[in-house]
Amino acid sequence: MQVDFPKFGKVGKIFFDNVIYPKLGAKRDEVLVGPNYGCDNAVVKINDRQVMILTSDPLSIIPALGLEDSAWLTVHLLASDLATSGIPPMYAVLDFNLPPQITKEEFEIYWDAFHRECEKLGIAIVGGHTGKFFGIDYTIVGGGTFIAIGDIDKYLSSNMAKPGDRIVITKGGAIATTGILARVFPETIERNFGSDFLKEAQSYFRKFSVVDDALTAVKIGVRNDGVSAMHDATEGGVFGGIYEMAIASGCGVHVYKEKVKISETTRKICDLFEIDPYISLSEGTLIIAVKEEKVSELVNVLAENGIESSEVGYFEEPSYGLWIENPDGSKEALVYPEADPYWNAYINAINKGWR
Repeated sequence: MQVDFPKFGKVGKIFFDNVIYPKLGAKRDEVLVGPNYGCDNAVVKINDRQVMILTSDPLSIIPALGLEDSAWLTVHLLASDLATSGIPPMYAVLDFNLPPQITKEEFEIYWDAFHRECEKLGIAIVGGHTGKFFGIDYTIVGGGTFIAIGDIDKYLSSNMAKPGDRIVITKGGAIATTGILARVFPETIERNFGSDFLKEAQSYFRKFSVVDDALTAVKIGVRNDGVSAMHDATEGGVFGGIYEMAIASGCGVHVYKEKVKISETTRKICDLFEIDPYISLSEGTLIIAVKEEKVSELVNVLAENGIESSEVGYFEEPSYGLWIENPDGSKEALVYPEADPYWNAYINAINKGWR
């Protein structure tokens, strides 16, 4: 089978299934959740009572965001993935492969911000590797692993959704798309919509984390007592995240498109950049599978903690298929976007000279 290696962004399911998944080193019985499409966290059994949860992601320095915000974003993207297990992140191992041009003073600013955010979240940095190497450039400057230890009967994985579970999402769609484009192309956005709009759009940057969303959601109970699975929407947006969760869990799914909140701010930016907000980058949106009788309790506990949420659909038996219901009642198949439209929009904007 011919498998395309994507030009940008995360590899798709076909690439993963054909190139990565068949070759995973030795098999070990204590690996409860290993590499799997739609699963961000690995789960390894430590003993009869405890598991270790691990997740990995790139470490990034994005010049347009600045050093401190790049550090904040990197910590929260890693911590968000791990928090979808329902267990707070505890430890970090970091490998910095830095570009030759970064100065000591610049790295100190980045590292100080990284340390402060880890300290705030209760994460100890326990190991890693740091160096400058020829051939490295911004924005990806290495990789990190966050780790947690938790009870074997309380952790969650994105493959644990069951038919009948309802789907609740926090915040809405294209959160990261809104926040990043507003930070990278401020002059264009201010010229089109004004300075107040720009300020509002740039405030989306601090919504990128789902650490609070996930750790608040599990207060209602886990597995058969409440939340059964969680996943954060990243590349592919809300629809991509729901698709990944359904595939990982072996479920069908029904999503009501009109119930997925797209803010007016997000809609205007997505129209300007010609992006479909339902399938575009949405770090900051948590997708939660929850028992039907617990939906109200979940929405209430999130609201009490200042987190907006809405019920947008439900999981079904696998034979049901994967469907989106449009506002007019028609249905279309839910398919995974092989390329997130954010990347082309970003490159097109650069080529147009937008600033």
